[in-house]
Amino acid sequence: MPANLPPEYFQAEKRYRQAKSPEEKVEALEAMLSIMPKHKGTDKLRAELRTKIAKFTREAARKLATDRRGAGYHIKREGAGQAILVGLPNVGKSQLISALTEASSAVADYPFTTKAPIPGMMVFHNIQIQLLDMPPITDRDARPWLTNLLRGADLLLLMVDLGQDPIAQVEAIFGELEKLRIKPVGREMEGVQWLDQKKALMVGSKDDVAGAEENRRSLQARYGGEFPLVSISAQRGTGLEGLKVEIYRGLEIIRVHTKAPGSKADLEEPIVLKKGSTVEDFAQSIHKDFRQRLRYAQIWGSGKFDGQKVKREHILQDGDIVELHA
Repeated sequence: MPANLPPEYFQAEKRYRQAKSPEEKVEALEAMLSIMPKHKGTDKLRAELRTKIAKFTREAARKLATDRRGAGYHIKREGAGQAILVGLPNVGKSQLISALTEASSAVADYPFTTKAPIPGMMVFHNIQIQLLDMPPITDRDARPWLTNLLRGADLLLLMVDLGQDPIAQVEAIFGELEKLRIKPVGREMEGVQWLDQKKALMVGSKDDVAGAEENRRSLQARYGGEFPLVSISAQRGTGLEGLKVEIYRGLEIIRVHTKAPGSKADLEEPIVLKKGSTVEDFAQSIHKDFRQRLRYAQIWGSGKFDGQKVKREHILQDGDIVELHA
């Protein structure tokens, strides 16, 4: 099937070829991706563009370090939410990022392989969630900029190696977070003035190695009352779908679909809102004029019946379809 690319695509492609910096290349590639029509004839090309975007995004991230200490990094937030992987050396963070996204982090058997934050986009149903691979939390060179990235995240993925003592690893992570004055929600720590509190999910990696099941049980017994726990093997691909679900739940967001009067609902690109959002919040997210002129909405999904009329104070649920009336 031919791609049938519009003229605007080739204009963006020309900007890409002329771009000098990785930031300029990413901007042009993203424009090409947004302009490109979605059908089977463009699937391969879309995948190639995403691979290039991931490559130049990594280059841009590394370029932001002004010296060995890493004076500062800025990662552009994308998608429906941002989750950061937090762990000790060699627990499998980079391998997990490679398994869940199109980003390609360095994977090796020696510690401190990852030297800079590397973003990747994880697809979950019809939305994308940004994951950040990070240097080990014990990496002192990362300390000057690590706190700001952790504070900006929506969710922390506390990752441990199930082939090693998981309790010792978790306590070491908590100790490092305490130094940064970051408190995972659910963790009781006294005597510290916190900069921030963050939702957290515990991830046990390498659940296919010897002793992993026993270590998973001890982890669940110790921390199961404080944090959700998912065990995975990025190498074998087990547990990854369950992890995606828990990441989505941890972000505390909902997907709401738009429907214009007399038309079918748009089920491809939902509006992402925080849990507890109302019809009024939904209208505001589309355009402030909708909120001001809104009289009522019709809803399919969480209503008592399909097409139920609801007021602007109605609280929406995940998967709702909303038709606004001004």
